[in-house]
Amino acid sequence: MRAVDEIAERVRGAGPGEMPHRLCVVAVELLPVTGASVSLAANGMPVRLSASDEQAARLGEIQATLGDGPCRHAARLGAPVLAADLTDGRDPDRWPVFAHEATAAGVQAVYSIPLGNDAVCVGTLDLYRDTPGELSTRELRTAQLVAGVITVALMALPHAEDGGPGGGEPWLGGLATDQDQVYQAIGMIMAQLGVGEDEALARLRAHAFAHDRTALEVARAVVSHRQRFDAD
Repeated sequence: MRAVDEIAERVRGAGPGEMPHRLCVVAVELLPVTGASVSLAANGMPVRLSASDEQAARLGEIQATLGDGPCRHAARLGAPVLAADLTDGRDPDRWPVFAHEATAAGVQAVYSIPLGNDAVCVGTLDLYRDTPGELSTRELRTAQLVAGVITVALMALPHAEDGGPGGGEPWLGGLATDQDQVYQAIGMIMAQLGVGEDEALARLRAHAFAHDRTALEVARAVVSHRQRFDAD
């Protein structure tokens, strides 16, 4: 099988931490897509782990900022969600704001594949395409194969309590810092507005969307006291 051989060649010699990026790149080579990203599921806010390029990274951040889109749906279902045409028909009706933002960014189809197993979904592999179109049964199997290898790599990453030689960086490195900043910002917004966690996250996302920024960018501004939320 060409896909299996290609994946094996690309991950040979790579540590678990390198595999998500390498596999995003190989997914683009093996499938009729223009970009790929990997996001981890988190309470309320997906966290982007890796991407094949800047456009794919941007699409991952758009889904996290909106709190909507195929990746969130796939994570909830634990099953592939295939939006073959964000320009017309059923798909833009399902996610109208995401479809508008995605097509404005040059993406017209998104295929989200869950990472994990039947019991738990830890995130998604999101594939982006600049033209509408379906994945064939064989192409979907290839996408699921890539997602399976990413899942194995994530499970092999050392956890924070494991540490590393000489106190090396714990699992996911700086990604945990990004997630911490989002939750720290949510706590600050809760205090500033006197609202609950869900409302604070909604305000963060709404502000990011209104100002054409990502939720992470706004969170960093809140934590550094460059952005404050005031009650209306």
